[in-house]
Amino acid sequence: MNLIELARESGMAVLLDARIGREEYFSVSGSLAALARFADAVRAEPQPAETPENGKR
Repeated sequence: MNLIELARESGMAVLLDARIGREEYFSVSGSLAALARFADAVRAEPQPAETPENGKR
């Protein structure tokens, strides 16, 4: 799941604020309607299978 892409597709503004080493830091802003679309998109994403390897049960 690419959260940054989902945020953009939901109508939110995504800015790269900083890069320190390999880490990237983003700021995301938008309307309440865009946040609701983002939440719906996150909920609609398929969840990874729960296996002992990924620590979920």
